[in-house]
Amino acid sequence: MPSHPAAGHITTTVEWRENDTVRTAGWRSENGAPAPRRIVVIHDDIAADKAFKMIRSGTALLWRGDFQNARQLMRALDRRLGKRASRAPQSSDPGEIFRANRRARAERATILGRILVPLEPDYSISLRRAPDVRGACVHAYGPPASGVEEASGASDGAGGTHGGESLVSLPEVLGVISAYEWHRSGIEIAALGARIHPAYGVFAPTRDEYIDLVADAGWPPGVDQPVVWDIGTGTGVLAAVLARRGARAVVASDINPRAVQCARGNVRRLGLEDRVTVTRGDLWPGGDDDEVGHHSGRADVVACNPPWIPGRPTSALEQGIYDPDSDLLHRFLHELPEHLTPQGEGWLILSDLAEHLGLRTRDELLARIADAGLTVVGTHETTPRHSRAADTADPLHAARAKEQTILWRLAARGSSPSAAARG
Repeated sequence: MPSHPAAGHITTTVEWRENDTVRTAGWRSENGAPAPRRIVVIHDDIAADKAFKMIRSGTALLWRGDFQNARQLMRALDRRLGKRASRAPQSSDPGEIFRANRRARAERATILGRILVPLEPDYSISLRRAPDVRGACVHAYGPPASGVEEASGASDGAGGTHGGESLVSLPEVLGVISAYEWHRSGIEIAALGARIHPAYGVFAPTRDEYIDLVADAGWPPGVDQPVVWDIGTGTGVLAAVLARRGARAVVASDINPRAVQCARGNVRRLGLEDRVTVTRGDLWPGGDDDEVGHHSGRADVVACNPPWIPGRPTSALEQGIYDPDSDLLHRFLHELPEHLTPQGEGWLILSDLAEHLGLRTRDELLARIADAGLTVVGTHETTPRHSRAADTADPLHAARAKEQTILWRLAARGSSPSAAARG
């Protein structure tokens, strides 16, 4: 069972009036959204325009009607947001287009996140035509806590005892359902000839071009069965690919406890536990020989596929895409030399989308590499194949159409064979 961070647990209590009674429930939000201050109960007869006006005034709407009608309301509000965005002045600057798109997405998340649905103590939803979400919620939140009443307030003092009921936004419920379906079915990875099963809150490897880059890149010269580290392993897909292609040992690390548990589950399903060790760590695996067990804290190949866009994530899932001030990227480059064996290479897998958005230049990246005492000994490039790359309606299409994913092969300056020798 995955370890579930406190953000998804009940951390505060919300209050509202319903049928002349003050009621309370626990507030649940995976992205850390603040609990609503004002909640109004609504039913199927509410008009979308009225709901939109109420939400924009700061009111959260607790749905007591048909579950499928709640989804229709959400889509209607989304259309209104889309029309407003289309009327906004359009810039020709890629960076400003990106920032405007982020602002629009943040507004969308705020507006749609104010449609609330109730979860019973066992995670069921007592609304007409509601799906059975209990299994999906256990996957996302963990088993229902026996102490829910104590954590969220068992009684409102006015006869409105909720007995462990919690409120959650409708978009989050739908995201929990979708993530559970991905987890159960898995994602076919051609380089593995097997499926990887992502977990809720862990970035899914739906963009597979970077996996092929890692699968096809040759080992450093003179290294036949390398010790490999996979930094920020996520689902563990790269660790599995590196083990399958002949690594002697792979140490995969991630700071996200969900990712650690997810990667361990995938490693176990693939029968790679004898070669892949998954640890929790802030960027690097532990340097203790007893924990890592290889080369006194050094590796022959250190692979890292960091978030590729400088920016602040708004959810745990976005941490796989957005890196504030490129901090993770810069730390990886700066500290990489001290973790490589004499013949070792760092494999930095990075989309250049940020360059086409004007958020980072190629010269800035190369300067960071040089300042870290690293040299580029080779690159491998590929064009993304995901659907958004061909979506002309995407506001960022002009930048996405130029995007490439690059595997940068980096070696510590003065400690490696020449680039020509590496081919």
